[in-house]
Amino acid sequence: MIDPRQKAFSLLDEFKNFALKGNVIDLAVGVIIGAAFGKIVSSLVENIIMPLIALVMPGPEGYKDYGLNIQGKFIPTGVFLGDVVNFIIVAVALFLFTVKFLGFIMRTKKEEAVALPPPTKDQELLMEIRDLLKNK
Repeated sequence: MIDPRQKAFSLLDEFKNFALKGNVIDLAVGVIIGAAFGKIVSSLVENIIMPLIALVMPGPEGYKDYGLNIQGKFIPTGVFLGDVVNFIIVAVALFLFTVKFLGFIMRTKKEEAVALPPPTKDQELLMEIRDLLKNK
């Protein structure tokens, strides 16, 4: 039977190995940047896009005034609409950033990695010998 203290230390060692890898730190940085990006997009939707939509809709608050009254309770469906628009904009922005921008960078890096370095003098000499032997 395994000693519980040994099992706990093993788990702690596994966690340290996992947490100190570069991928976890990169993930943490990505989450922090993603949260900041989400705030920027939320501000864009709340302060620019939805007020533009409110111009088209009647009422002082535009979309915020829309809702359902059920048994005297107001259900703000207009606010939900704003959140849906926010989600769509975040999803499109993330798609463009991850698929298009990062995909372009990854393809460029792969093409650079695939590009062969120029042949060395020895390799050039061997290619010349090969070509001479082919011609005979």
